[in-house]
Amino acid sequence: MKIIECPRDAMQGIEVFIPTAKKIKYLNQLLKVGFDTLDFGSFVSPKAIPQMKDTPEVVDNLELQGSETKLLAIVANNRGAEEAIKYGAISYLGFPLSISETFQKRNTNKTIVEALNEVEEIQNNCLKKGKTLVVYISMGFGNPYGDPYGTGIVAQFVGILNQLDIKIISLADTIGVSNTENISYLFSTLSKEYPHIEFGAHLHSRPDQSIEKIEAAYNSGCRRFDGAIKGFGGCPMAEDSLVGNIATEAIINFFREKQIKLQLNLEQFKESVRLATQVFPV
Repeated sequence: MKIIECPRDAMQGIEVFIPTAKKIKYLNQLLKVGFDTLDFGSFVSPKAIPQMKDTPEVVDNLELQGSETKLLAIVANNRGAEEAIKYGAISYLGFPLSISETFQKRNTNKTIVEALNEVEEIQNNCLKKGKTLVVYISMGFGNPYGDPYGTGIVAQFVGILNQLDIKIISLADTIGVSNTENISYLFSTLSKEYPHIEFGAHLHSRPDQSIEKIEAAYNSGCRRFDGAIKGFGGCPMAEDSLVGNIATEAIINFFREKQIKLQLNLEQFKESVRLATQVFPV
C-alpha cells in the first residue's frame, strides 16, 4: 500500500506566501512519517504559481538521511523537467495531463496534443537520467467545461501513455465529481487491461464522501492513494467549497479499520497534523 502525501497540492493555491523556513520545517517533519512519496514542490513558472517559487531552496534543505520517503516534483513542461532532473534527491517527476482541452490550456498553456508531445520529451529525459515520470490524468472523472468526457476517453489516454512506457498513472478527480461507480469501473477495467502500470487515485471530495471513494478504489485494485493532511487544498473550479483533497487521516483510518498494515510512524504523523495547523491558514 502506497500513501503519497501532497503538501505541494495543499500549498500551491494559498495566496499569502508561506515562508520558506516554515515549508522546510513542515516537509522535514513529514519525511519522518514513512510515506511512500512526498509531493513536495514544483518547477513551474513563479508567475503561474508564486507559492512554489522557492522549491529549489526547499529541496536543498530537506533532511533525507534516514528517511525512505521518495520525493516527487510537479513540472508543466520540459524546461521545468530539465531543472528538476538536476536534483539527485528527486525520484519522481509529475506531469498534469488533462483530457479536457479547456483545462489543459488553462493549466499549462498547451493544447492536449502539445502536452502529449511534452510528456514524450520529458519521459525520454527521465529514462536517460534514471527518474520516473508520473502522469496525472486530470479531469479524469468529468469536467465543468462541457468538453467531451467518457470512461472510454480516459482509456484512450491510458493507451497513449502506455505506448510511451509510462509506468505510473494517477487518475485525478480535479473537481470532486467522481462517484463509487465510475471509480470502480475505471480502476478495475484499467488495472486488468494494463497490469504492468501502477494506477493511483488522486481524488478530491467532500469530507463526508471520502471513505466511500477510498473503498471503491481499493476494492477495484488501487494500491496507491494521494492525500493531504486535513484535506487542505482543492480546485477553485469545484462548485462545492467543501471539495478538497481527501484527508490523509481518512485514508489512514480506513486502512487501519481494515487491519491493513501501513509502514507509518503514527506518532510522527500526529506531530505532522499538529504542525500543519501552523503552516496552513484555517
